[in-house]
Amino acid sequence: MVLGTDTRVLTLAFARMADALGNSFLIIVLPLYIASGQVTLTGIVGSELFGFVLREETLIGLVLSLFGLLNSFGQPFTGRLSDRTGRRRAFVLTGLVLFAIGSAAYPFLSSYWAVLGARAFQGIGAAFTIPATIALVNDYAESDSERGGNFGVFNTFRLIGFGFGPIVAGIVITGGLAAEGVVVYDLFGTALSGFNAAFAVAVGGALLSFVLVAVLISDPPVAADAASKDLSIAVMDPDGRGLDSVFVLGIGTFLMATTIALFATLEGPIRMRLDESTFMFSVQFAAVVIANVLLQVPIGRASDRIGRRPFVVAGFVVLVPAVFAQGVVTDPWLMLAARFVQGIAVALVFAPSLALAGDLAGERGSGTTLSVLTMAFGLGVAVGPLASGVLFNLGGFSTPFTVGAVLALVALVLTYTQVSETLTEADGRVEPNPQD
Repeated sequence: MVLGTDTRVLTLAFARMADALGNSFLIIVLPLYIASGQVTLTGIVGSELFGFVLREETLIGLVLSLFGLLNSFGQPFTGRLSDRTGRRRAFVLTGLVLFAIGSAAYPFLSSYWAVLGARAFQGIGAAFTIPATIALVNDYAESDSERGGNFGVFNTFRLIGFGFGPIVAGIVITGGLAAEGVVVYDLFGTALSGFNAAFAVAVGGALLSFVLVAVLISDPPVAADAASKDLSIAVMDPDGRGLDSVFVLGIGTFLMATTIALFATLEGPIRMRLDESTFMFSVQFAAVVIANVLLQVPIGRASDRIGRRPFVVAGFVVLVPAVFAQGVVTDPWLMLAARFVQGIAVALVFAPSLALAGDLAGERGSGTTLSVLTMAFGLGVAVGPLASGVLFNLGGFSTPFTVGAVLALVALVLTYTQVSETLTEADGRVEPNPQD
């Protein structure tokens, strides 16, 4: 699967996998930790904010969403700074340290506001790490015919960490030796609770990533070249042909990520509608990730030979019916199939989109350009659950998925009409923004 891949890209992929594992741990662990009573919510739950009564679920959602919001909105700034300075490695290492500090702080925090602050700290850390890491993967491509494959490998390992982290988190939380109803681990004679063990895993993932990057990664010379370039994010195409391709890919990535995140919020209604177990729901949830793990590398490498745009367009074509079907199926296995097909669509879009943006980044700066897509994905994942709940309440079960299908259709139209190919089929070399 990874034969022929630059060892530096593999190092970044493994590092990102370890980091993603730690972060996905916290997505599962933090709600349980806050609800366990170890974090004081007295005086907050039941109070009103702008006429809205704060409940425990709202406070938990705020902790989870704050990470994504700070991470996403911070990425264009950190990506641009990494272009200006040419010191991508330092940004990655700084972000990993911030994330590790936040994870290590949780066992010592009993105030909700302190937990919220630690999560914000981690969101800022991710804003440093993600665009600089993606930019390094792009910079390490010795030719444009390698870029899609590099992003395919990188995304595969990242998704392995993110997809399997929650499963491992559940095992860590519920495993160990039971002592008076509390899950504990015996670590060299010291009792460690299940929560503290999970936080330790998150810290360990960040530290492992730090060591890999510190020892094996260096800044390529090309990264420093961007210091003299215009690093603004374009909305209109510089040749006056419509919207800028990278900007449109950012919109498409945001809409795609939003459709992915519609599912999790509706666990109760989905299980009731399909009369299925929690395990079946978890398998359906993971199907998108599994499809991506299987397909990111071959699709990324195929985009190096055939071109980027055909895969992105095909991905949105597949995404429309895959999302719509989730709102109308009544059989668990059909839901599983719909989720897997959605994963295929995401795989068709994501690596080729990053590669296309990377093709154009030589003129604009890798960190600045690619942060448009990584920011858009993070925002979509943050907005999707909220949108799903609101749409479900306004309409019914099928409403979120119908709206999601419409969003996918909008992304398809924008991509088909506004995104230009960057590679020729003949030699894989970049052309200056040709029209198809």
